[in-house]
Amino acid sequence: MGLRKLDANTLDHILESMIETVGSSKDEIFRIGEQCRHDYETITDELKEVKRMVALIIHDGDKLETKVRFARKRLSEVSKHFKDYTEAEVRQAYEVAHKLQMELTMNRQQEKQLRERRDDLERRLIGLSETIERAGSLVSQISVVMNYMMSDIRQMGQALENAKQKQDFGLKIIEAQEEERKRLSREIHDGPAQMLANVMMRSDLIEKIYKERSGEEAIAEIRSLKKMVRSALYEVRRVIYDLRPMALDDLGLVPTLKKYLQTIEEYHKTTKIQFVNIGEDRRLPAKYEVALFRLIQESVQNAFKHANANLIQVKLEIKNCVISVIIKDDGNGFDQEKTKPESFGILGMKERVELLDGEISIDSKVGSGTLVMIQVPVANRE
Repeated sequence: MGLRKLDANTLDHILESMIETVGSSKDEIFRIGEQCRHDYETITDELKEVKRMVALIIHDGDKLETKVRFARKRLSEVSKHFKDYTEAEVRQAYEVAHKLQMELTMNRQQEKQLRERRDDLERRLIGLSETIERAGSLVSQISVVMNYMMSDIRQMGQALENAKQKQDFGLKIIEAQEEERKRLSREIHDGPAQMLANVMMRSDLIEKIYKERSGEEAIAEIRSLKKMVRSALYEVRRVIYDLRPMALDDLGLVPTLKKYLQTIEEYHKTTKIQFVNIGEDRRLPAKYEVALFRLIQESVQNAFKHANANLIQVKLEIKNCVISVIIKDDGNGFDQEKTKPESFGILGMKERVELLDGEISIDSKVGSGTLVMIQVPVANRE
């Protein structure tokens, strides 16, 4: 059920939400990276100061160590020659040695703390550097993902829309097939079938006239009957021709087109049709001949039905590797921005051209007629 309801608009909404979420994540990671850079600079300055203090405390410690060495030597000398020194001198030597030893101990403790702080700061800098690098890499990767989402995935929406159009087109084909069957049924019923029923009635009437009246009246009635049969035959052939011109299989595209355009020009006496064939006059594979005939037929019929054209020009050019078709009329034209692109006739023409890996363009303006250009690649014979 959910898959059926998924359309291009829903996909676009989901995509926009995803892009917004990913964009927010990208901004958050960028802010984390910037904060890490700020912390990196602050810690780098602090590390420089700690290193300076470590060097200074080591320098002071070396001095104190020298003084402690001399103080111990003095205390040892005083202790050894205790009787030669006064009590005050002995106490002073002891106090100086003890004080210097305490200062040296404190110095070494500070040096240890500063070294630990230095090592901790260096580890933090390594961690921050890795975080900054990872943040930058993630921001780049997210940018790639966002670009992908904003470009390639959007094409999924278009593909889904195209698939929906093709589904609608398929449904319209089914509807058109049913309408075509109804039309053919009516045409056969109202035309050939009705005429054949009249033939049966008229044949009974001829037999009655021959018996009750004269042979001449019966012959006159037979002539009228032949005329009616001829009309019925014409109607049957017309219906068959509309379904699929047999000449297309026998004679090929160009002769069939000439005959078709000539016939409808005679039928629509107010509109002139000019047909020009340039390039090679050769047979094409059946799928090309049928598709091109139907494309030209649809374009010409549109000019008759909707454009009220006085002149329709059809140009066919068959080259070695490509077939070009131009159908131009001087009719009413139409506003392409207001005309629905999913129009059944236009969509059907585009579908036929796509099946042949070709291209079609339709250019029209109100009051300036319509120009249909078709190009279809064809396999090189050489």
